[in-house]
Amino acid sequence: MNQADVTKLMSRLKIKYAPVRRRLKNIEGPEGRLKKIRKTLTALVKHERIELNFNRADETRGYVERLISDAIRYGDCHRATMELADYWLLEKQLIHKLFKVLVPRFENCPVSYTRMYRAPNLPPDKGYERAVLELRGNPYPPLLPDTTANRNLIHNVLLDEAHKEFRAQKYAEIAKKLEEADENMTKSPSDVAAESSQESETESSEEAEGQVPDEKMAQLSREKGEQPPGEKVAEPSKEV
Repeated sequence: MNQADVTKLMSRLKIKYAPVRRRLKNIEGPEGRLKKIRKTLTALVKHERIELNFNRADETRGYVERLISDAIRYGDCHRATMELADYWLLEKQLIHKLFKVLVPRFENCPVSYTRMYRAPNLPPDKGYERAVLELRGNPYPPLLPDTTANRNLIHNVLLDEAHKEFRAQKYAEIAKKLEEADENMTKSPSDVAAESSQESETESSEEAEGQVPDEKMAQLSREKGEQPPGEKVAEPSKEV
């Protein structure tokens, strides 16, 4: 039997489950650990939302997902599935809820059957992470606010339009810089030499224009009999 046929024999979990060692120590050993998981699973099926330690919630979530998945796949006429439900559910009236309430609810569910949120730690329990584990479609109010309708508010619409204009302006500046870079890359060496000679001519003309006013000022000062700026005064010769 190849791997493709083997995957058909087992139901795949719809959550990411990593084999991580968790701190679930118990005085009774592995049996006590399983009893805790069974109690947690029974409470979740009964109340559909519970708050507990993060490690135990993360461990129990995989068992809940597998139990509901097998119940949907095989139904209540499958002997192994009924034995599995009888083992994990301590309160036997919840077996009826599993097959008559949860299976119709999650029959066409494309995502996971449970949700888990991190909860804030209370002051006495600072050393343990808290979590909220719940079944989808429970009758309680949602823990997270629904913000899907906030996109239609006037200030959010105006902010979206401002963001679009800002992005369009930035994209135009980037496109202009890219065009200038392409033009510089496509220029021939003769064009570059011509531009450099033109720049040198403009610099020399600017220097010449800057010298003309200085000569005019010197000529005007000589006509007035004053000393031109920048010229040294001739010292009188000393007679011996």
